[in-house]
Amino acid sequence: MTILLTGAAGFIGSHVAARFLKDGRRVAGVDNFTPYYDVKLKEARWARLEGRAGFSAHRLDLTDKTALLKLCDAVEPTRIVHLAAQPGVRYGIDNPTAYLDSNLTGFLNVLEAARALNVEHMVYASTSSVYGANKAMPFSERDSAAHPVSLYAATKRANELLAHSYAHIFKVPMSGLRFFTVYGPWGRPDMAPQKFTARIFAGDPIEVYNDGKMKRDFTFIDDIVEGVVRVTDHIAIVDEGWDPMAPLPDSSGVAPFRVYNIGRGAPVDLMDFIATLEKHIGKKAQLNFMPIQAGDVEGTWCDVAALKGAVGYQPAVTLDEGLEKTVAWFRDYYNV
Repeated sequence: MTILLTGAAGFIGSHVAARFLKDGRRVAGVDNFTPYYDVKLKEARWARLEGRAGFSAHRLDLTDKTALLKLCDAVEPTRIVHLAAQPGVRYGIDNPTAYLDSNLTGFLNVLEAARALNVEHMVYASTSSVYGANKAMPFSERDSAAHPVSLYAATKRANELLAHSYAHIFKVPMSGLRFFTVYGPWGRPDMAPQKFTARIFAGDPIEVYNDGKMKRDFTFIDDIVEGVVRVTDHIAIVDEGWDPMAPLPDSSGVAPFRVYNIGRGAPVDLMDFIATLEKHIGKKAQLNFMPIQAGDVEGTWCDVAALKGAVGYQPAVTLDEGLEKTVAWFRDYYNV
């Protein structure tokens, strides 16, 4: 089996690629090394994959449909795991075009590749941000996701709708994964876990938004990887029990389509997160309290019942264990 894996130099993508290779699968890794954050980190992740048996490396921009289809003709993947995207909530306020290019045009081109290849299954990254203005917690896939509060979330919700359309018209099974605040070794430096760690080590103040009154369903990367692998092997099917008179958004009666939350299912107060991070760094943080930012939400909480029921997903890494491993990696990688 060959898996086309986009975003292979990214945080989640590089870990997923390593796991597939460990399991003996062939991976055609794709990334365009966008400079949204330090490209050296992406290069370092990529270097861990290059040379491994079963891995082929392809530097490619997904907005180039011709190049993507040519690659697919060459490697003939049987499944696609699409994790490449322009991430970040606040970046979209000043850089909307980046999201439209990557998350809409790039996504559409991957759908076209899935259609051309008639792949067994396409799994793609969505986000907990799609829940937007929804306040009902825990967030369930059966809740409305019609009120995104960031451009990033809007493009990801659009991905889900496009995937359903392609699943319906072309009968290509599609499964979307709504990730909840992933952290761990090799994490993105623009996200709070890595950003806070860097600033605490440097003795610089950290910006704590909404005066610290935030909750996040922090999920360790190993648990995320396990979920992605299991869903890749759990091919979406038409939901025979779906009611068109009361249609739920997590499945479909007219298409092989599913959407799953993937997180730990245990929200953590931001101030508790910071305290745990301080413990493993061995240093107190300087806190600069700020109002909540545009496009941000106060809390996230993942209902993981559907994923547990479908593939036996069971997150196992506690916040304390996860941050201990994250800080240990940070010390080693950045030599601090």
